[in-house]
Amino acid sequence: MSGMDTGTLHGPGAAASLLASARRIVVFTGAGVSTDSGIPDFRSTGGRDGGLWTRYDPRKLSFGRYKADPDVRRQAWKLRRELSAIQARPNPAHLACVRLAELGRLAGVITQNVDGLHGDAGLDPELLVEVHGTGRIAVCLACGDRRPMAEAVARVEAGEPDPPCLLCGGILKAATVSFGQGIPPEVWARAQAMTDACDGFVAVGSSLVVHPAAGLPRRAAAKGATLVVINREPTPLDPMADAVCHGEAGSLLPGLVDSLSA
Repeated sequence: MSGMDTGTLHGPGAAASLLASARRIVVFTGAGVSTDSGIPDFRSTGGRDGGLWTRYDPRKLSFGRYKADPDVRRQAWKLRRELSAIQARPNPAHLACVRLAELGRLAGVITQNVDGLHGDAGLDPELLVEVHGTGRIAVCLACGDRRPMAEAVARVEAGEPDPPCLLCGGILKAATVSFGQGIPPEVWARAQAMTDACDGFVAVGSSLVVHPAAGLPRRAAAKGATLVVINREPTPLDPMADAVCHGEAGSLLPGLVDSLSA
């Protein structure tokens, strides 16, 4: 069923009721799932960080500009160094996804996040699709050499503002999908297949404006899956959702899973 046909309901109780019979639930996570772990998002303007977008606009760190401009790369490495200093740990929202898997009702997690916290929480890699890659690996754009991000950040801290590849001297970049950079076809195929097979789709902590990933909830609804949106602020997909819950992912998602396990 879809909110386009029945009208959107509001609140966690409605979401739990609509998902009660779902057995193949996809959880789609955005930055709002990791803010409780101390990782700031780009869009928010409140809080101690003031929103990363105020200092590191990812549109200005686009893939094309990153490759062409050493100054852009230096800015990106400053951001990477700042993020690496955060000792982030999985929070209740990440653990709720693992619990849903233990209940046998999770088809998979599709995440826009690059922080690796779903894996840290114990989620089976076979159930995880990181559509925007991972910030834990640095990759050479020339030869493809991949090394732990911690090694590259240590070089930045030691005085290399734009560390080159140690093998070929090429440009190093986090193994993430930047603006202007395509999602790897095999990763996107997994995300689409997971979406197509689900009977419930829960979008959590995402503004649902970054495409193509933001099209997955719409795809799920079009194929008949129950669509639930959980976010602090309204999203463009709220009108078509079956249920919408406004609030913090770290409390609403665990509460929803608790309801489904009752």
